[in-house]
Amino acid sequence: MGSRPGFCKERPVNALKIVGIVLIVGGVIALATGGFSYTKETRKADIGPVHIAVEDKQQVNVPLWAGIGAIVIGVVLLVIPKK
Repeated sequence: MGSRPGFCKERPVNALKIVGIVLIVGGVIALATGGFSYTKETRKADIGPVHIAVEDKQQVNVPLWAGIGAIVIGVVLLVIPKK
């Protein structure tokens, strides 16, 4: 069985390289946005058929050092030679 024309042999992508890329992208997003927010719904009262709920908007701040650290670790994972 020979190789098919038009197709080239590709090296399999190392799992560490994928993790490195994800860390770099996550670090850049963390630095660009500074964090993220989400809405949390809590039930305050259930009185018969009436349900009272409150939506609280929560803010999660990502520290600057965490974003920079993720980028640095991602770059290190990308430059580590494959054994």
